[in-house]
Amino acid sequence: MFFLHNLERRVTLHPSYFGRNMHELVTTKLVKDVEGTCVGDYYIIAIMDTFDVSEGRILPGSGLAEFTVGYRAVVWRPFKGEVVDGITYSVNQHGFFAQVGPLRLFVSAHLMPDEMQWDANATPPQFTNNADMVIEPGTHIRAKVIGLRTEVGQMWAIGSINGDFLGCLQA
Repeated sequence: MFFLHNLERRVTLHPSYFGRNMHELVTTKLVKDVEGTCVGDYYIIAIMDTFDVSEGRILPGSGLAEFTVGYRAVVWRPFKGEVVDGITYSVNQHGFFAQVGPLRLFVSAHLMPDEMQWDANATPPQFTNNADMVIEPGTHIRAKVIGLRTEVGQMWAIGSINGDFLGCLQA
């Protein structure tokens, strides 16, 4: 789910950038450092604006200036039970991996409908129900998140396509 968060971060600026447009450079550096990163339980998708840039403070010994910047950002936090759309990028006999925006999702073969079978002889190898559902690399899928795991800078999810309106999306 997407949220609008007020956040704060410290940004350092090299002395060669000191001058009239320091606040614009601080904002540019903030956007470059923060957008698209995983921060704990959520991903920072986009920075909307900065609302508070502090006076610079010179760091002893280095000459760098440190600014505290308050900003608003659009963040995405996946929740257990949320239904997400993604694209598969790897399929093997144990299940498949899909990319859901910045989140990596794994769907085990045990969390698929019973009629889905692994077909190693197909090119490329795939899961299929021998009717209208084929899951191979590049397939658009819809899955339900059943578990999340976070580490520093990364997040993974376990999903299921066993349910109504889940599985392959018809193009």
